[in-house]
Amino acid sequence: MFELILYEPEIPPNTGNVMRLAANSGARLHLIEPLGFSLDDRLLRRAGLDYREWADVQVHASLAACLDGLGQRRVFAVSTRGARCYTDLSYQSGDAFLFGPETRGLPDAVLQSLPAGQRLFLPMRPGNRSLNLSNSVAILIYEAWRQQAFAGAQRS
Repeated sequence: MFELILYEPEIPPNTGNVMRLAANSGARLHLIEPLGFSLDDRLLRRAGLDYREWADVQVHASLAACLDGLGQRRVFAVSTRGARCYTDLSYQSGDAFLFGPETRGLPDAVLQSLPAGQRLFLPMRPGNRSLNLSNSVAILIYEAWRQQAFAGAQRS
């Protein structure tokens, strides 16, 4: 199982999409306050459909509280300012992936608190600002899960 951490998410449909992704991939979702919306938000419910009841979602008052609760896990920050491509690593069950808010990304202090090798980026074409948050989460969690041979997945 992997841990997905959304630091101060702002856009309800993105978080709803990530909730649905967490439920379908077996990841646990951590939301760091303040949130830019209520968990009862109509747009969050619409994007997450009925997956909220199946997703393991925890809300934390701070990133420090979240990380304390996770214990000694490897934490990877995902940012356009990352130093290492997300495909250059071997992920382990229990790894945590930290994503910043949609309009401003992770604060420098948070990003710099992790070693350069744990600050990841997703390749993009030059001149573009960033990928959508829920798309970025999907790309990364499926790569990490693929490396685990999709453990726990139902094969159809």
